[in-house]
Amino acid sequence: MEILSSLSDGILIAIQPVNILLILAGVTVGLWIGAMPGLGSVNGVAILLPITFLVPPGSAIIFLAAIYYGAMYGGAISSITLGIPGASTAVATTFDGRPLALKGQARLALIAAAIASFIGGTVANILFTAFAPLLATVALSFGPPEIFALMLLAFATFVGLGGDDIPKTIFSICFGLVLAAVGFDQITGAPRLVLFDMNGFLGGISFLVLAIGVYGIGEMLWTLNESQGSTTTSEAKMSLRGVMDDTATTFRRGWRGMSIGSSLGFFVGVLPAAGATPGALMAYGVAKMTSKNPERFGQGEVNGVTAPESANNSAASGAMLPMLTLGIPGSPTTAILLGGMVMWGLTPGPMLFVEQPEFVWGLIGSFYVSNFFALVVNLAFIPLFIWMLRMPFTVLAPLIFVLSIIGGYAATSDMFDVWLMVVFGLGAFLLRKFDYPVAPAVLAIVLGPIAEPTLRQSLLLSSGDPTIFITRPIAGPITIIALILIFLPALKYLRPSRRRPT
Repeated sequence: MEILSSLSDGILIAIQPVNILLILAGVTVGLWIGAMPGLGSVNGVAILLPITFLVPPGSAIIFLAAIYYGAMYGGAISSITLGIPGASTAVATTFDGRPLALKGQARLALIAAAIASFIGGTVANILFTAFAPLLATVALSFGPPEIFALMLLAFATFVGLGGDDIPKTIFSICFGLVLAAVGFDQITGAPRLVLFDMNGFLGGISFLVLAIGVYGIGEMLWTLNESQGSTTTSEAKMSLRGVMDDTATTFRRGWRGMSIGSSLGFFVGVLPAAGATPGALMAYGVAKMTSKNPERFGQGEVNGVTAPESANNSAASGAMLPMLTLGIPGSPTTAILLGGMVMWGLTPGPMLFVEQPEFVWGLIGSFYVSNFFALVVNLAFIPLFIWMLRMPFTVLAPLIFVLSIIGGYAATSDMFDVWLMVVFGLGAFLLRKFDYPVAPAVLAIVLGPIAEPTLRQSLLLSSGDPTIFITRPIAGPITIIALILIFLPALKYLRPSRRRPT
């Protein structure tokens, strides 16, 4: 009862006139920031951080958190309408959101993304409110072996993303891991895989540049090649009855993805330095792996939209938990929020709940309010997003190319990355022409920088003994499950050979 009383007080603080205006402005700005390729919540919060010094600290952090929520919603917009991930957290949404739009079901995809985001955020907020101290303790027990085991489990779910051609999928994953290793070694500091001694490779390959190149330029080239002169992308109409029907369809066909994404995303988000992107990718992989019809994924499956969208919003709330309770940022965006709190004279950690209860519960209350307003604002702008799809593709293709170039340059302010993005786009197009899955390579470059240092740190802890991943109480079960999932596809090759003699 004490938690409910504190939460109600926090919601009352969040709906004060100043705070409610800041929340509405934050989610609206965040929605467009998330939809713009190359920006995302990290850049949006960083750019708008100086503005918050005009308001009290409590209202400032509420405003920035609202931008964070809005950006999580907005990332799906360009993923669905243009095929360009607005942020790294929305890459998995492109896999099925874009095919739905090309089938003339953009309205269903956008509504499914909005509702899944709301469900994921709501579930995460409830878990945050009820189990904050306990979950903070669990997060602290995750060391390098546990995090590597979790990454191994993520790779195990990715094996199924490439369809039935397992060798090509494994090749794609290995290629992504090679790209993730470009640049300076995180432990020794030595440069590696610097192609032709180009200085641009020393800083590594930006994941956002890779994602925009593959799913922006590459998707544009693929669509132009497949359309063979077709001038339109899809048809979609807006009506109240249609919105209600799509809402019902989302719950009927996408409930499994929402359930997986909401729970898995929050758990991954709570882990320090994990963030929403791995949570969204893992949720997509698990949703496909547990589906009765996995072949539908990548062709326009509703669960392929609801799983990553509920996961990245759930992870966004989960990432707030270690920041507030431990003073450890759970994502790059919360790292900026943490810096802002320190500048405002607030010290995140266990004592924050005791010394500043009004601030803490006001912020938690704003999570619920921001989540609701983000849903309303997103649904209100869906007609505008639908209008974008009515443009002829002869107009849309140059727009996608220009947005991709601008987004790639905005992410790093380096022309080398822009040229690299164009190369990735051409490479992705050629890989698709030869039936190589692109998604596993893109996902591997996300998890590679997390998996490699944790693997090496774990082996340093155990003096090179790999059994550390089996003997530890948390890492052991995760590793065993991951190994089972990795070797499970081998049964597809063994079963036909057993049937042939009979």
